[in-house]
Amino acid sequence: MRMEASYVTWIKRYMLFHNKRHPHEMASAEIAAFLTHVAAQQNVAASTQNQALSALLFLSRDALKTPLDFSLDAVRAKKPKRLPTVLTKDETLKAIEHLSGTP
Repeated sequence: MRMEASYVTWIKRYMLFHNKRHPHEMASAEIAAFLTHVAAQQNVAASTQNQALSALLFLSRDALKTPLDFSLDAVRAKKPKRLPTVLTKDETLKAIEHLSGTP
């Protein structure tokens, strides 16, 4: 249910972004423009942009029965670079010293 509600929200946002045009009147270029807007102006996470893309693919493929050109030329949201936190040998030994209880 939550995914369905999310897809409906993305489809509404897509239509509002394009001045309430019917999705039958739009194609890959409009989807790319919307996804670029979401990534560049609204600064959403990559997973959020992927969710919007999935909703629009569902709309096109399953609801409207219109194939899409999969060469969408949209700006993609960047995935955050996460460096792993690694303790040094000394930091690990200090943490172990503060532990109590049965090993």
